[in-house]
Amino acid sequence: MSRARDQYETHAHDVLVIGAGGAGLRAAIEAQAAGASVGLVCKSLLGKAHTVMAEGGVAAALANVATDDSWRTHFRDTMLGGKMLNNWRMAQIHAQEAPDRVRELERWGAVFDRTRDGRILQRPFGGHSHPRLAHVGDRTGLEMIRTLQDRAVASGLAVYMECTITRLLTDGDRVIGAIGYWRTTGDMVVFRAKAVVLATGGIGRAYQVTSNSWEYSGDGHALAYEAGAELIDMEFVQFHPTGMVWPPGVRGLLVTEAVRGEGGILRNNENDRFMWRYLPDERRHEYAETDSEASRWVEALREGRQTDARQPPELSTRDNVSRAIYTEVREGRGSEHGGVYLDISYLPPELVRRKLPSMYEQFRELAGVDITTGPMEIGPTCHYVMGGVRVDAETGASTRTGLFAAGEVAGGMHGANRLGGNSLSDLLVFGQRAGVGAAAFAKEVAPDKPGSGELALAGTELAAPFDHHSGTNPYRLHAELQATMQSLVGIFRTAEDLETAIERLGELRAKWATIEVSGPRAYNPGWNLTFELKNMLICSEAVARSALQRTESRGAHSRIDHPDPDPAWAKRNSVVSRDGDQMRVGHSRLPEMPAELRELITP
Repeated sequence: MSRARDQYETHAHDVLVIGAGGAGLRAAIEAQAAGASVGLVCKSLLGKAHTVMAEGGVAAALANVATDDSWRTHFRDTMLGGKMLNNWRMAQIHAQEAPDRVRELERWGAVFDRTRDGRILQRPFGGHSHPRLAHVGDRTGLEMIRTLQDRAVASGLAVYMECTITRLLTDGDRVIGAIGYWRTTGDMVVFRAKAVVLATGGIGRAYQVTSNSWEYSGDGHALAYEAGAELIDMEFVQFHPTGMVWPPGVRGLLVTEAVRGEGGILRNNENDRFMWRYLPDERRHEYAETDSEASRWVEALREGRQTDARQPPELSTRDNVSRAIYTEVREGRGSEHGGVYLDISYLPPELVRRKLPSMYEQFRELAGVDITTGPMEIGPTCHYVMGGVRVDAETGASTRTGLFAAGEVAGGMHGANRLGGNSLSDLLVFGQRAGVGAAAFAKEVAPDKPGSGELALAGTELAAPFDHHSGTNPYRLHAELQATMQSLVGIFRTAEDLETAIERLGELRAKWATIEVSGPRAYNPGWNLTFELKNMLICSEAVARSALQRTESRGAHSRIDHPDPDPAWAKRNSVVSRDGDQMRVGHSRLPEMPAELRELITP
């Protein structure tokens, strides 16, 4: 460590990883193993990443329960779930390598639920044609983080906790590091690096109702955009069908899809099991036609055996289930507090408590509901953004030299809609690949020094909120942003709403320039929110402008004024890039899929 001009710390590494969730930890482990000097930066404490909130499982075609499962069927499910807008090479790599990454995690000490003969147990999930989610009850993400964190710490990499990154350092077309500040003191810190890996997660805090943690403020998306990298498919924001709706203090908190995977039934206030009415025509044959058929399917899988019965309608893809619930509520068939009912109380209480321990405790402690004796009230909650930094499938390299990305901050893998469980295997597969790619790049280049002007500008930006008087309150601005996104850029969209949202976002961006904060820099939540707001405003504008451009409905993007898919958009990614101070939105064509892969999807 050194100090430049006695104003800030400087740290130097071959590879700097920003974000310490599953993708960041896996990238850091791999880069360190490749011989690189690695620095790992996180906004909070190590182990507090949003990945711990992932509950249902990690998707991989291990074929431990469904012996006819394979990477080919996993690839097919992923592509169909993403409405064929996925980067096919990413979907192929993911399906082929996910089993090895899960077994690797097991070798590193991860504890999974087991079949009767001792293999990793797998459960069904929405959009998957086979039960393929390896899990630890409903606490899979926590076990993943525990395992990866132990491995990372044992490798000896440098960890920088409670550090917010506000700007990527560049030299011409190349990223050469990052600038941030310590949340504990407010002091500026500079990281010099030959390669930078973004693993910062999603954008959920831009919405009022979200399952995401406080860390998900679109930091990596915005950092990449401002550094000149391209973002793709930002219009595709997934609303998880099942978040808590009551009491208000926990509204949006995730209710894992594992509840439905273990047999949970969705009903409206008329006691109607409504999901049968909303099944997509092209995949209707995959779903059960009666309660008894659906129950046979769930029971067989619970016992680790196969059956000819088809899966329950509740396990349709997330975009479809979210739209169905939204429609039921809008048409007056919702629950008391504006959701619908999810019921698993018909199963033996001891089975529910064993299979879903976190859900049992969550509803008992937070809502006063015993899920073994009565239904849960649930509704859609902003959960995941499919769009992100455009990356190379093989290496995780972005369109900006020296910048890599993995996990939710990276776009392409999930297309127009992500299947449940694919996020955790995505973290493992592409975290590992980004680590390899960044370390290999770092070996080929020399370190570079940031310019004094860029450092001075960063220091001025950090100090600016304290210099404003009678300016904008950051909390009020955040509330206005969330209200705008929730009401105008939510599950259903129209051109009129999106144009209004873009106009309001411009007004909010102008207000951001006058944000006023007071007090010391150390542990100052208003000051911290200021920089997160900048990132959320960039991401929100990218979502709204991309959604306005895509004049069709596809996956998680639903336009009331364009309700059907448009063949003209079937092979186009939306592309967001920076043009001076303006945001430019265009599109690019998907690469052609090889014939042998297309045959897997079209019988």
